[in-house]
Amino acid sequence: MKSLRVLALCAAALALPATAFAWGSTGHRMIGEVAVRALPAELPGFLHTPQAALDAGELSREPDRVKGAGRAFDSDHSPAHFLDLDDDGKVLGGPLLSALPATRVEYETQLRAAGQDGWKAGYLPYSIVETYERLAHDFAYWRVLKAAEANPAWTAHRAWFSADRRRREALILADIGELSHFVGDGSQPLHVTIHFNGWGNFPNPAGYSNDKLHSPFESDLVQATVNEAAVAAQVAPFHSCGCPIEQRTEAYLAATGKLVVPFYEMVKAGGLAPGDPRGTALATRQMAVGATELRDLIVEAWRIGGRETVGYKPVSVADVEAGKVDPYPALYGID
Repeated sequence: MKSLRVLALCAAALALPATAFAWGSTGHRMIGEVAVRALPAELPGFLHTPQAALDAGELSREPDRVKGAGRAFDSDHSPAHFLDLDDDGKVLGGPLLSALPATRVEYETQLRAAGQDGWKAGYLPYSIVETYERLAHDFAYWRVLKAAEANPAWTAHRAWFSADRRRREALILADIGELSHFVGDGSQPLHVTIHFNGWGNFPNPAGYSNDKLHSPFESDLVQATVNEAAVAAQVAPFHSCGCPIEQRTEAYLAATGKLVVPFYEMVKAGGLAPGDPRGTALATRQMAVGATELRDLIVEAWRIGGRETVGYKPVSVADVEAGKVDPYPALYGID
């Protein structure tokens, strides 16, 4: 029975789309570390330590490292890493990237109407948005705990506030690692296209390659030729779009999608050949794009967190920071 189970798991793994992997350990680690080292001074001190950057880099690999946990887990989570966009900007003939519904429930409904589903099409935009929302909420909890810990009127529960703040810091680093992974996936052109590992069985008048290009580009080439200093040097200044996270994520993935044809043009011209600098340049630039977006989203989540409520019955971050409300009942739990 055990051997049959192992064979079944192997078969399930082989059936997963090639788009379930992006950048490899080297690339994901670099994106996480570079982004955290680029955080501005307004972010909490625990994120400015050398260890925080190293932790973010290692935790950014976790969504890939947990693969193989089991058939149910892998089947549900592997599509979190990609989005199969048609050449016309639609998700496998379903919703447009520029007009995705607000929730995965609505997304699945629209895909089913087109004869597809999110397990085939992927749901990367929702992976980014959902993880960002969780990070913002964890920042809200951290703000409340930090303020409560420092307030001399609430010393009776200071030890608990301190311990829970440390627990929240661990959760925030885990959030950042997960967000890093999915944002990094979204900077890799082959993660936002139906042409994810060779052009595939589609009209191909330009004669683009049908070779298996995914791993050679994002893993082999990155490990051999991309260095962290070069990625960090291309991180752009902070930019806030002043828009909802859903809109920002759609724009981010659309920009990556515009590189699919240039990628195949580069391959056709020999840009992935050993010693040719073009593949390295593209990978370096896109990893820097990923690190920039991750840094920006962490900052935005921190700012959003200051405007949220936490606990039950909810208390506002602003009221706790102003010393108006002791948050202990809401945080510890009054059932």
